[in-house]
Amino acid sequence: MTVSFHKYGEGFFPFTGRLDERGDGKGKYFALNVPLRSGIRDHNYLRLFKAIMEPTIMKFRPTAIVLQCGADSLAGDRLGPFNLSIKAHGECVRFIKSYGLPLLVLGGGGYRQSSVARCWAYETGILTGIYLPNDLPQNSYYEYYGPEYKLHPDLKSENHEMKDANTPTIIERIRILTLEKLRYLNGAPSVQMQEIPPDLMGVKEDEERTLQERLEEEIGALSGEYRKDSKLRDDDLLSEEVTRAGKTSQRY
Repeated sequence: MTVSFHKYGEGFFPFTGRLDERGDGKGKYFALNVPLRSGIRDHNYLRLFKAIMEPTIMKFRPTAIVLQCGADSLAGDRLGPFNLSIKAHGECVRFIKSYGLPLLVLGGGGYRQSSVARCWAYETGILTGIYLPNDLPQNSYYEYYGPEYKLHPDLKSENHEMKDANTPTIIERIRILTLEKLRYLNGAPSVQMQEIPPDLMGVKEDEERTLQERLEEEIGALSGEYRKDSKLRDDDLLSEEVTRAGKTSQRY
């Protein structure tokens, strides 16, 4: 089972990652894409990530998880158009780790050296239970981390943030349509599966093909919507997420 959260549309790696792509061969109906628009911030991403990953894990019941931590989703990346902080990125790792399953964690994209180094150091600390202070130690590449020299830089002061095109309404529609696609999953790997009858296969494909069309139509209609109260509140909302998780940021 493969789940991917990624930027889609607007000429960014076209023809890949549509919501209605479903895998092929033995992997048919075991690919779940979560197509996002530019500028997604911490709160929206975390809310969507947890709302999708929890039911996916519970339905598929994996015996192991491979988690690819692509750092090109961080704010200020030279290629990726997202607004994620290192704390939010790490919170996704902490959430998957909490299931207690065998976990293989990999690197991925990331095109700003200082951001990638900070992110993977922080997430290695989460995985190994080691607390990393915010003040960076002296090292051979210290000059790359100025002017703050912190593990968690202030993104606002560095002017890395861009407008979030993922309004709350769009996020909710992505969540609903993505979870709707989960019902195509045949079953957990430990449960014997049955071949889908040919007459039903065509019906399922027609239904699924409309998901991306519905999503794109709704996003198009909502493209002018942008709620002011969703701006620049990610730090407070992320703190609430960590607090609800039992103040794990103080214990990892």
